[in-house]
Parts: sequence; structure tokens; C-alpha cells
Amino acid sequence: MTLLIIAYLGGALTILSPCILPILPFVFARAGQPFMRSTLPLLAGMAATFALVATLAAVGGSWAIQLNEFGRLAALLLLAGFGLSLLSSRVSTFLMQPVVDLGNRLVNITGGTRAAPSVAGSLVLGIATGLLWAPCAGPILGLVLTGAALQGANIETTLLLFAYALGAASSLAAALLIGGRVFDAMKRSLAIGERIRQGLGTLVLVGVAVAAFGLDTSLLSRISYARTSSLEQALLDRLHGERAEAPASLVASNGAMIDTRKAFRSGLPVEGTAPALDGAVEWLNSPPLTAEQLRGKVVLVDFWTYSCINCIRTTPYVRAWWDKYKDQGLVVIGVHAPEFAFEKKIDNVKQAVGDFKIGYPVAIDNDYRIWRAFDNSYWPAHYLIDAKGQIRYHHFGEGSYGETEKAIQDLLREAGSDTASKDMVKPDAKGAEAGPDLAHIGSGETYLGYSQATGFASPQRLGRDASRDYTISNLGLNEWALAGTWTVAAEKATLDTPDGAIAYRFSARDLHLVLGPGGNGKPIRFRVTIDGKPPGASHGSDTDAEGNGTIGSTRLYQLVRQTGDVAARDFRIEFLDPGVDAYAFTFG
Repeated sequence: MTLLIIAYLGGALTILSPCILPILPFVFARAGQPFMRSTLPLLAGMAATFALVATLAAVGGSWAIQLNEFGRLAALLLLAGFGLSLLSSRVSTFLMQPVVDLGNRLVNITGGTRAAPSVAGSLVLGIATGLLWAPCAGPILGLVLTGAALQGANIETTLLLFAYALGAASSLAAALLIGGRVFDAMKRSLAIGERIRQGLGTLVLVGVAVAAFGLDTSLLSRISYARTSSLEQALLDRLHGERAEAPASLVASNGAMIDTRKAFRSGLPVEGTAPALDGAVEWLNSPPLTAEQLRGKVVLVDFWTYSCINCIRTTPYVRAWWDKYKDQGLVVIGVHAPEFAFEKKIDNVKQAVGDFKIGYPVAIDNDYRIWRAFDNSYWPAHYLIDAKGQIRYHHFGEGSYGETEKAIQDLLREAGSDTASKDMVKPDAKGAEAGPDLAHIGSGETYLGYSQATGFASPQRLGRDASRDYTISNLGLNEWALAGTWTVAAEKATLDTPDGAIAYRFSARDLHLVLGPGGNGKPIRFRVTIDGKPPGASHGSDTDAEGNGTIGSTRLYQLVRQTGDVAARDFRIEFLDPGVDAYAFTFG
């Protein structure tokens, strides 16, 4: 209800924005006409059409995001168009002219400003006015597209848009009653309004740039925790009065009786009802868990996959949270959703669970049924579910550990726990689990399979599903090459003969490579060099100072951890045995 009120007030204030100006001539043309037969149908049609068009935009944005990178590019281009339209009236006119022409044609159908309007004619005029208004409200549609991308378009989105439209219609109705003096005053405010419009356009373009460079996930997740919770709480207090004066009642939570008058209420927003956990092909460390069994508990759902470096670096925190809060009502569920085919093998997942010392329940989601139920798109992804079964917090990617733990503490207190410590965990992460050196990462994730391969620099063309000889030449930064006889498949490269190699010129503290022993499962020996020399003190956790190591299972191997100054280096790994499968480089 609070968000609906905020949306209504936001719409009412739209009358002060340049965005409303294109529709004012049609609205004020009805001044002096009967309110019930002319003004009311026009405003109703305008509000309904705006809500419908904006909802369709949100649905379209949600569908586009589901197309992954292509949808992301389309959404970014669309938002960039909105930003440019706010900055420049010429760009706005060019982009919106087709819709404006359609609205004008509909206006002409209604007979313009005839003296005795009909209810139907006024309603059609309102629909036309709504079509004129919807495309000009660039920031509103931009926010809706962002919300649809994160949570999906839904009935709540439509209601919020309709409340916004009703607010604007109410202020226009008031302006009609006051008369033309309001219109004259609005014209005088154009200069300031245009500056505000251009400022909003700049912010939209900055947001597009942030998303294009992959920074949007962490920024949005930080914003999502604070959001408008303090504003909502203040409005609730104003609307409903002091909570301390409310009558006390007793409710059961986790077996304890709580005085609701004094109960803690978290400011975390309700993001929706948590979906069922049905569909896992197997559960580890626990029998299958259901939403009904988890009611009354705070649940952390952690989407991960065991060869993902970002997931590996997050795991120490998830383990520490489970260990610290499991006796206070927290249930941690790791949902293992595979990225590569080898991660679908349950024995591989079992080994990884043991290697990472994971004691909490793990649902093996090989068919992505839980993944789709949460509408998830990221590894790792954390969702917090409160004792009532509602999603109250989410975070995508690494980082923000303190924020996530604070959210856990808040929901535990809300559920009735009075023993939750306010101190934050500080796991002793080692090897690949240690946090990245973000200040010095100059290389990004690189796949070796042809479906996603980038930066390949051998003189020979990368083959597809066929054995081919490759050689290594001089490499530029973030370029890689093969030496020896390899068969490159969609998601991996397989060495067909002994003495093959992979080279990569990288810039980062840590270098990791996802490797496996191939079909026969026999261990494969390898040797790593950095700038043509043994790594020495810069060896990774899976190599020694001479660069020697062995591949015994399919997983992520940490091969380099530079000591001292981080600089661009020539990495080379030589395999002394055939059959190795190489999947992807990651850095830290």
C-alpha cells in the first residue's frame, strides 16, 4: 500500500515536469466541458492507456533479459535511447514521432474539440493522450524495465504504474478546475524543467555505462538492501501512528512467544513469495526439504557451481554463516546448478562438497528447475527467505558480505531470535577461496571451447570438433594459444597427444584454469612456467615452486599467485600426458 501511495504522489508531481507538456493541449481543450461526459472519460482513458503501454514495455524488457546477452544488449540500447531523448529534444522528437503521429490520428478520429463531446469520444481522446504521454515518460519506463529485468513484470508493476497514472490524472483534473493560469505558470517553469530533464537523461546514460561494463550487479544489490525502506517505514509510521500504542498480542515463532508490540521488524522489503524447492535430482547432506518444513526458519538459498571461481571465493562466508547461525534458526541450502557438463555428474559434486567442507544441505539442480523457479541468472546468487516464506533480500556475485550478514541477523531477530550476534564473520580463506586482488585484475574469464572462445591467437584457425595441430606465436595481453594436437569442442579443448601446451598473456595476481583428466580418468602431469621460468614463490595452491602439478579430477586449479608487484606475464602450461580437458581461465 505504501508503494502505491508513493507512486500516486509521484504521478501527481508529474504536472511540474516537461514530460506532461505534450498532452496539455488535448487536456486543456476540454476545459469548460461537462466533467462527467468529457473530462473524466478523457483522464480515465489516459491513465489506463499509460499503465497498459508501460506494462507492455516492462513485459518486453523482462522477455529481453531472458535472452541473456542479446537481451541485455537490447535493453541497454533501449535505455540509452531513453537517456538521449531526455538530453536532446531533437532525439526525443525523432524517436517518439511514430507514436505521436498515431496519437494525433486518434485525436482526429474523435473530432478534436467539438462543442458537444460524447463519453465515447472523450474516452478515445484519453486513449490517444495516453499514447502521447507513455513514450515521453522515459525515466518511468526505464525504471520499469530495470525492475522487470531484476524481478520480472507482474501485477504489482501494473498497479504501481496505474497509481502513478491516477496521480497525474488527479493533478490534471485539479489544473482544469483552476483554469488556464496553471498552464501559463507551467510554461514559465520550462527552463528549470528542461534542466531537470537533461539531468535525468545524464543519469540514465551513466546507468547504461555502468551496466555495460558489468558493474550494475554489485551496485544494484547494494541499493536493493537500503532501497526505500527508511522512507516506507517513515510513511507507515505517519499513516498508522505510533506502534507502541498498538494493542499487544502473543504469537509463536520458532517455539517462542513474542510480544508483537515490542517485536523487531526488519526494514528489508518483501520481494515476493519464495518458490518451492521441487525438482532437484538429488539432495546431499539432507533429505529433500520443502517450503512447509522451512516455515518459521530463515533460509539462505545459495546458487553455486563447483568450478566457478566466484562461487569458490564466496563459499567460506556461506560456511561461516551456517556454522554461526544454524542454532539460531538459519537454514542454508546450496543449490548446485551446473555450468559445464562435467558438473552434472553427481559423484563430482559429492567430491567437491567434501573438498569444500560443506556440511549444509545441497540440492543438485541439474535440470535447472529450482534455478528457473527463482528466475535466477547468476553464479553465485544469494536469496534470503524470512520465517513467513517471503523473499526479503538478494545479492548477485561476490562481495557485500557484511550487508548480507546484516540481513541474516535482521531476519533472525524478526523471527524471534534474541541471540544473534552483531559481529561479522571473518573466515580464514586460503588458496583459491581467498578474495581477489581487485585493484590489479586486468584479465577476464576466458573460455577455451569454441562456443564462447575469445582472444585465441594461434596462427591456425580454431577448429571445431576435429583434431588439429596448433602452434604458439607472440601473444598480446589477454590472448591465448594452443601448441600440439588438440580437438576443440563447444565447451572444452582436449589434448590428443603428449607434450601439448596452452599459453596465455595475462595481468592479475591469480591465474586459475578449469582442467580435467579426460575420459579415462588417469592422472595427468603438467608443468607451469611464468615468463619462461619456474614460478618459484608465485606458484599457485595446485603447483609447487618448480611449477609441477597433477590433474586428478575435473575442477578449478589455482596455478599462479604472484608475489610482489603484479604485472603482465606470459603463462604457459605443458602437459606431459595426453587426454587433458581444458575449459576456462579465471583470474583474481
